[in-house]
Amino acid sequence: MRELGRRSEAASHPYKAATPAPRISVPAAKPLEHAPLALIDKVGRREEVVAACDGARALGVHPGMAATHARALVSDLDFRPAEPEADAALLDRLALLAVRRWSPIAAVSPTDGLWIDLAGCEHLHGGEERFCRRLLAFCRRAGFTARIAVADTPGAAHALARFGRGDLIRAEPGATASALAPLPIVALRLAPNALSAARRFGFETVADLLPVARGPLARRLGLPAITRLDQALGAVAEPITPREDAEVPLVERRLLEPIGTAEAIEQVMGDLLRDLAGVLQERGLGARALRLTGLRVDGTEQVVALGTSRPTREVPHLVRLLKLKIERIDPGMGLEQFWLVAPHTEPLDAVDLGAVLAGETLVRDPARLVDVIAGRIGPRAVFRVAPVESHVPERAVARSDPNETPGPWPKWPRPIRLFARPEPLARVMALMPDQPPRRFEWRGKTYKIVAGDGPERVHGEWWRREAEVWAVRDYYRVEDEAGGRYWVFRRGDGFEDDTGDLSWWMHGVFG
Repeated sequence: MRELGRRSEAASHPYKAATPAPRISVPAAKPLEHAPLALIDKVGRREEVVAACDGARALGVHPGMAATHARALVSDLDFRPAEPEADAALLDRLALLAVRRWSPIAAVSPTDGLWIDLAGCEHLHGGEERFCRRLLAFCRRAGFTARIAVADTPGAAHALARFGRGDLIRAEPGATASALAPLPIVALRLAPNALSAARRFGFETVADLLPVARGPLARRLGLPAITRLDQALGAVAEPITPREDAEVPLVERRLLEPIGTAEAIEQVMGDLLRDLAGVLQERGLGARALRLTGLRVDGTEQVVALGTSRPTREVPHLVRLLKLKIERIDPGMGLEQFWLVAPHTEPLDAVDLGAVLAGETLVRDPARLVDVIAGRIGPRAVFRVAPVESHVPERAVARSDPNETPGPWPKWPRPIRLFARPEPLARVMALMPDQPPRRFEWRGKTYKIVAGDGPERVHGEWWRREAEVWAVRDYYRVEDEAGGRYWVFRRGDGFEDDTGDLSWWMHGVFG
């Protein structure tokens, strides 16, 4: 021991791996454009974080956290006082923008959202999904982080937008209950005492509330909670009070006595339209949409709306359109007050009619006819067919505005009636590879062909999908014994199997 002395050597750690650990490549985080930001406000007797940016949330700061805790957690966090009044003013401006651009019924959804009623106007924006994607892009350009939900009821849309998964959520019509089931009960906008009572009884999600009878559930959570649940499911109406636009042309009539006959309502419509036409003329505008509201003596409202294909303030034409809506008004015990609003207007200047009056040209405007027909059968049922640059027949046409003149049509012979989807033919007799059919069965009837012309070969559009790279159709114009002329085609060229299965199809009728 005296010779050895005292020596100490560093021993290897028992949990250290003998082989070097593999290197893991971690992508560098995207640098923040600004310091982490959080808004604080006084809640009760303490200051809390009421909003936090993505950078602050990544560092562990979240709404509801005490401000002192957040400062201790992140020393260089940018704290700023919240301004609820400024937020409310911004939301009000956004609601006003929504009323002017997207829907006549839009309102603020306290305290951080908007309600937009798309019923009856989604087709003006290309459908619900396209409108929502355009709205998300608009919010990104404006610097907002937005989430959008579409549902049958305002309560369901409110819950899905705040507690659903994804930036764009669309609940299918009639599937509101299944869409709300996995959400927490706080999504129903319940009061704090109702939420604490729900936690005591073990209710965590909306699915836990659905099978419970309304009576016991009301005793546990209170009647306001049951009302919120029924509003979200659509059992109780939750009307949206739209944001009123002071600049929207509005006229009003208060009656000395309630009215209920169609003739009296028509008289009031004419008076309101004459007043509105004067307001529009002063502003140089024409109405594209009108909304008539009648207040009944029992306090309920009757609302009818119409749209025009072009801006107009011609009173006889608008009276004719509104008369088509009288049958939808239920006067009840009588109507005592009316409002007429033009939520959608466009500039309308004077029209130069010098050439028309001189007889140099003949102008036929189909706008009036389009408005009348659309008022009877709906705006979607009135359209024109316009040509599209495509060799495939079913892709060579598209619906367009009925007031716009379509472009020039190609000189290819095409049937008067072109089916949206070709229909199969059975028991076809034809000489291969390029002779028209001599006999076929279609819709249970046998046709014997006496004359034919073709083929006209149409290739698939290879840039769309791989299945059309080698696809070939041979079209024939044929005539049967009764004089009927049809447009049929065969899939495939008769030589290569990849071009088609040699099946025959009916694609149109010439007359």
